[in-house]
Amino acid sequence: MEIVEVISLKEQKEFLNFPVQLYANDSSFIRHLDDDINAVFDKSRNRFLAFGEAKRWLLQDAGRTVGKIAAFYHTEKPEKPFVGMGFFDCINNQSAANLLFQQAMDWLKSKRFSSALAPINFGDRDSYWGLMVQGFQNVSYRENYNPPYYQKLFENFGFKKDFEQTTSKLLRADFNLERFSKLASRVLSNPKYEFRHLDMKKKESFIKDFLYIYNKAWQSHEFFRPMSEEQVRKQLQLMAPIAPNKLNWFVYANGEPAGFFINVLNINPIFKAANGKFNLLTKLRFLFLKSQIKTIRGIVFGVIPEYHNLGLEVGMIMKMYEQLQTPPLRHIDSTELAWVGDFNPKMLSMFNSLGAKIAKVHYTYRIDF
Repeated sequence: MEIVEVISLKEQKEFLNFPVQLYANDSSFIRHLDDDINAVFDKSRNRFLAFGEAKRWLLQDAGRTVGKIAAFYHTEKPEKPFVGMGFFDCINNQSAANLLFQQAMDWLKSKRFSSALAPINFGDRDSYWGLMVQGFQNVSYRENYNPPYYQKLFENFGFKKDFEQTTSKLLRADFNLERFSKLASRVLSNPKYEFRHLDMKKKESFIKDFLYIYNKAWQSHEFFRPMSEEQVRKQLQLMAPIAPNKLNWFVYANGEPAGFFINVLNINPIFKAANGKFNLLTKLRFLFLKSQIKTIRGIVFGVIPEYHNLGLEVGMIMKMYEQLQTPPLRHIDSTELAWVGDFNPKMLSMFNSLGAKIAKVHYTYRIDF
């Protein structure tokens, strides 16, 4: 077997195409959009590359690709570097997986790092993060998916679970409306708080509010990296077609931004026939089928620290739920509440009390070397 660094256009295409061969008989597999993956390794589109580096490799056997992996690091905060491996795919062969893991590890060691997380994204945690170990179906947009045997490949090599993240699913029929109406009434009736849904006509104001909340709510987190207005503006522009205004809520305390709850339509099933290409045909398919999407995905939930434990989260959930009772959102029958780490038991408890049930589990591993 031979390790080949991804450099040429041919190798870049092979990095994108290999999963299609690997998952050819897996009906749950939905290919990531090529442009989304390419953006991770594009310095002009990934802010993490401004202070870091990324490498990709293919593993080939007699000229046939049997695996792939990427490794990367970011040192904007030298005292707390961001070091990881990701975008791993491999046949069910421990020796092949070991060659890929060792290649990534050796390169990171050459950069003077001594540990890494895997499999993770070279960017924000809401995409391509963690190894799926439970719930191998209903894959969401930009969510890591893999066969069950990957867990054995990682753990046999020496990766240890660092933390786990869950995705809970809340069916409309299971929503504990009576209880949450009572809980929300206190905060919704308090004149100190104001709830506003996203309005793209006033997007510049919401961009500033999002940035204020994001930077205050996550500044103490291990993987926090500040965002700029331009970065938020680009993300909002990309999200606009799949993020109806009334699914996204902000709360203000005494006129100051205090929290947000951001949701998008789960468009991944539409992309099953796209084969990684967001071309004109895919766009037309999206426009035609958009109104048939029945699941939304909560991708980020944040409240600044001074307003924790005051019920603002419950208020935003109730505001969103009210919108699901009327057209044009009444056809939506379930919500995925994504990416809650086991280090956040309060959020897990709240989702459980809502009536949500854990649908998918991902592990983030760490390896020391």
